[in-house]
Amino acid sequence: MSPHSRINDRQIEQDHSPIRKRLPNQRWQIAPAQAEKAQELSLATGLLPLVAQVMINRDIATAEDAQAYIEPESQDLPSPLDEFKDLAISVELIKNAIADEEAIAICGDYDADGMTSTALLLRALKHLGANVDYAIPSRMKDGYGINNRIVEEFAENGVGLILTVDNGISAYEPIARAIELGLSVIITDHHDLPEKLPPADAILNPKLLSDASPYKGLAGVGVAYILAIATAQSLGKLKGLTNPIMELFTLGTIADLAPLVGVNRRWLKRGLRALPNSQLLGIQALIQVAGVDEAQKQLKPDDIGFRLGPRINAVGRIGDPQMVIELLTTDDSGIALERAMQCEQINQKRRQLCEQIEQEAIALVENTPIPWKRDRILVVVAAGWHHGVIGIVASRLVERYGVPVFIGTYEDHEEIEEQPPTPRMIRGSARSIDEFNVFDALNYCSDLLGKYGGHRAAGGFSFLADNLEQVTQRLSEFAHKCLEVEHLKPLVKIDAQASIGQVDYELYQQIESLQPWGIGNSTPVFWTPNVRVIEQRAIGKTQTHLKLTLQEAGSASQIKALAWRWGEYCPLPECLDIAYKLKENHWQGNTNIELELVGVKLSQAPQAPQVQPSNNIPASNNPPNNSDVQSNVQKAVFTHSGRIYVCSKTTKELRIRNDRGNVLALSQGDRTGLLGKSREVAKQVNVTQAPYFQLIKAALQAIKKDNC
Repeated sequence: MSPHSRINDRQIEQDHSPIRKRLPNQRWQIAPAQAEKAQELSLATGLLPLVAQVMINRDIATAEDAQAYIEPESQDLPSPLDEFKDLAISVELIKNAIADEEAIAICGDYDADGMTSTALLLRALKHLGANVDYAIPSRMKDGYGINNRIVEEFAENGVGLILTVDNGISAYEPIARAIELGLSVIITDHHDLPEKLPPADAILNPKLLSDASPYKGLAGVGVAYILAIATAQSLGKLKGLTNPIMELFTLGTIADLAPLVGVNRRWLKRGLRALPNSQLLGIQALIQVAGVDEAQKQLKPDDIGFRLGPRINAVGRIGDPQMVIELLTTDDSGIALERAMQCEQINQKRRQLCEQIEQEAIALVENTPIPWKRDRILVVVAAGWHHGVIGIVASRLVERYGVPVFIGTYEDHEEIEEQPPTPRMIRGSARSIDEFNVFDALNYCSDLLGKYGGHRAAGGFSFLADNLEQVTQRLSEFAHKCLEVEHLKPLVKIDAQASIGQVDYELYQQIESLQPWGIGNSTPVFWTPNVRVIEQRAIGKTQTHLKLTLQEAGSASQIKALAWRWGEYCPLPECLDIAYKLKENHWQGNTNIELELVGVKLSQAPQAPQVQPSNNIPASNNPPNNSDVQSNVQKAVFTHSGRIYVCSKTTKELRIRNDRGNVLALSQGDRTGLLGKSREVAKQVNVTQAPYFQLIKAALQAIKKDNC
């Protein structure tokens, strides 16, 4: 390529940059429409065709499958004792320990799954009369999972039986050490299996089950729930236990982003109904401080995923997990409220840390710059970041750049005089996109890493700081094996095309009747082409979010929409294709359905510009003739005096619309124009006076800039 052609390419990119900066960089994956099948399923179930299409996209194609999906309790489940080959052994080990008054110790984890699992087994085993205690490794000092120090402390304290929850499947050496010390070990975990399993007395892990098993998608808390129920049934002490631990199962499963399929879906429908009237004082207090509507008949996964779960996870990330265990096991309302308030305070600190680190990471990516498009992965490392929250930041960077992200920070070591210096380490987290397997990528450079682990979508790792360049190169090499350039955009998965006119309360209610939505069973996303942005404004303390009023082409009806974390794209272009979820909005006693935007792109076939007078756009004093309709129309979006405007200009007419739908229309050479929302109510104004003269000047400058 010649230098001349490179200059031309750069000029072209600059010419189009105003539009590119106003749009998220996305790729859309629209499910193929199956109108006939959707109509058949609609007739068989009474569901709207749009909702039937959603179910077909989830491989639910018959009335029988639909019934099982809508009412999972109607299906017979295989016994967990038949599915988990070590479950009977595990029950006997616990029963023997209880009968012999042998000390039992639980080793948990510091995330929401691990802490709810620990609380669940503590409650269950105390209910069954066990002598039980627990330990959770320190995120900062120990890292993930059971270790030799914990095992040896258990042995010193006379523990006879160890139960791991949400960890242990990769802890070969610590488990071997426990067996060597004469302790019995039951591993309950759900993480991916290593090549060599630890020498435990019993292992309960859904990854050992067949893909067809309804228990395959259990999180750690789900495995703990099965063990608790099976043991209580065997001892005849199930009464009074099921509901409290079902609530903990629900909280942990959703907070851990476990797939909402199989028994997870079946049990969560039950648990979500129970949570508003929780029997656990800690959950009652958490619901109160998180501002969840307690009047709901049942909670939604979003109530846990965005309100309760983060407050629990925040403690594990930057606080003491014992606080959460006390919250979820106490029977004292005062302690419950105190711990819930502490969770709230820690979550506020976590949010501040995330915002700070995210902005610093973006600055590094943009200003260094880091060549993530070339490498097909983004590796970003800096000192001073709290590694308890960088996993959250990694997820946000994936949303922003659409590329696998490996984010790390340097571990601080206190050096001792006259001792050789400790090699500097980097510790981090990874988050991925659909086409990239994080665990496989970490395996690909395992010889350069210290500890690492994870699964397809996420992972954790550590390595010598001196290896940073080599690790980056190796990860990039792996990425080039599985990622194409077109993969490097955030993916928006869409169920079906819909008209704004179809978005009503009936559609929303039918979608809600199919809850719970979540990982593996995602909330339906629809799309509508050729939508006009009537109003838009950035909202929130830092103008982070975007509030809009939208109108579909050919329709007079309008609908409100919200776009989270899209403030930077304001103002959006006037005509767009939109992708969205449906949301119910309650305000001042009124309820209406709004859109939550998850994707936008420029319309492929936008409406012809309306330059002649119409019923909803005011005309100027001298309406253009028919030949003017065919003339070239120049458009621009601009801000003036803190407000957003859209303008269009032909050879004879200029129109300027503000974010409230008012239009100023004037013909070339005229000193007066028309101002209003419609032709009938438009009034004449003198455009040579303030504030119109300055507004017209700003509009003409914007048109010149965007159309040069």
